[in-house]
Amino acid sequence: MASSQDYLYFVLDLLREIPGISYKKMMGEYLLSKDGVLFGGIYDNRFLLKKTPSLEPYHLKEEIPYPTGKSMLLVDSESPKEVGELVLSAYRDLTAF
Repeated sequence: MASSQDYLYFVLDLLREIPGISYKKMMGEYLLSKDGVLFGGIYDNRFLLKKTPSLEPYHLKEEIPYPTGKSMLLVDSESPKEVGELVLSAYRDLTAF
């Protein structure tokens, strides 16, 4: 099942306070990036983040984005502040090297 554009807009609204957010449609789903760094996506109308060490304390539910995909973390909050904190935590981990 492909993700809806309405759900994409819902997630983008949650991320409105974070500069540099972009998306790319791919095979009916949406990949999400910050400043060109892929941090997650929307799969079957589920907002999923890449697993990173900083997200472990949040105890987010693991989900598989698609049949052959690696496990990712489900974002189930509708709080822009909380969602922003999760995304920025993942982004910092993904850019620390």
